[in-house]
Amino acid sequence: MAEELFIPKLGQTVEEVTIINWHVKDGDKVEQGQDVLEVETDKAVFDVEASDDGYIHIGPYSMGDVVPVLTVVAVIGDADDVFKAGLAVGKVEAEISSEKTPTGISSSSTTGIKAPADSSEKVFASPRARKFAAEKHVDLSAVTPTGGKGAWVREDDVTAYLAKDVKASPIAKRMAEEAGLDLRSVTASGPRGEITRADVEKALAAKSAQASISKFPEITSELPQAEVAERLPLKGVRGVIAERMAASSRTTARVTLFMDVDATEFIKLREKLKVEKEAAWGFKPGYNDLLAKACAIALRQFPYMNARLNEDVIERLAQVHIGIAVDAERGLYVPVIRDVDKKNLETIGREFRLRVDEVRSGRITPENLTGGTFTITNLGMYDMDGFTPVINLPEAAILGVGRIAPKAVVVEGEIAVRQMMTLSLAFDHRLVDGAPAAQFLQYLKGLIEAPNEVTLTK
Repeated sequence: MAEELFIPKLGQTVEEVTIINWHVKDGDKVEQGQDVLEVETDKAVFDVEASDDGYIHIGPYSMGDVVPVLTVVAVIGDADDVFKAGLAVGKVEAEISSEKTPTGISSSSTTGIKAPADSSEKVFASPRARKFAAEKHVDLSAVTPTGGKGAWVREDDVTAYLAKDVKASPIAKRMAEEAGLDLRSVTASGPRGEITRADVEKALAAKSAQASISKFPEITSELPQAEVAERLPLKGVRGVIAERMAASSRTTARVTLFMDVDATEFIKLREKLKVEKEAAWGFKPGYNDLLAKACAIALRQFPYMNARLNEDVIERLAQVHIGIAVDAERGLYVPVIRDVDKKNLETIGREFRLRVDEVRSGRITPENLTGGTFTITNLGMYDMDGFTPVINLPEAAILGVGRIAPKAVVVEGEIAVRQMMTLSLAFDHRLVDGAPAAQFLQYLKGLIEAPNEVTLTK
């Protein structure tokens, strides 16, 4: 049986991709894991790997075609296999409208496959596996994937799942049957791996809670009359930002602390480093580089700020991975610099500039946009003073950085002109209380007002 090659989900908000280039020709022999296709999303360019060993037979898709994710674009099998038009499945997820016909696919070849309205829709799976699971009422999230080195579910995985032997008490079996619950999806806690009544009750409660969660509140009021000059779809990077910011506002107990910081000595250190290091490093050290290093030092001193909430558990994280917000033509990105506390200023600056180049050229990978433990967002270049940044979930806090400007302040009883900067620390009050968060910000203030060159550059 030929193996389907489909466009994988490249993020929860990516609905379609543009085919950039085929790395292989129709009929070529390929190996599993080999890059065979290059596609572009609204965020970056990605390679699609072969899903199996064999001969590839490419569908009617060429450079410039726009296709939905999970579209079967080729099959991999024997040399005499062919790509059948019926495999050109377009919108295969229930939550995506099947009314639109994407570029590069005729309306006769787009077939909507309705998956169960459960967590299966969030699982990567081949269209054939998804259809089979829907017929057998299998929750794909409970199936162990083997396709793409464990990245997505194949039809054979669903078959293997159905063949699993389930041990359950008689009352647990009866409850599950009455509720239409697949016992294979239930975690067993009984002796010798048996599913108990309590296990079924817990699974049903979790399913009920999940079903009650609405992604967006329903808008019941009519929009006021107004002339519309332009309509811009809330999709792509703008859609990602909208979803994440709304989720952060809905779920966090955000509090923002503001603190004025005397950055006079901080500026002097940066100017000194520019003169001394630019020739050797190949770039001028920037404020974001120094702030990232200072934040890493402060996070090590106050580990409760380097944390996240995982359901009902606060997890303090072992590594310090700092994201720095970058404004690009396509929207806002937060590339992540890993292990900042263990790197010197030159390495931090070099990696940050590389990430910025990747963002602005559209080549940033998902790995370099995820995994942050703390975020810095700097609006000082736009003459902003203080602002209330939105926490980048699942992190506990985000630091907003305002402009550096000369201001008259009192220093040792006398008025003096100093270079002042406002820091805005937004934190999740569910994880951290106000006083501990203030102590973190106060410590960071000290690192900026009396910067130690060795500490901030080593």
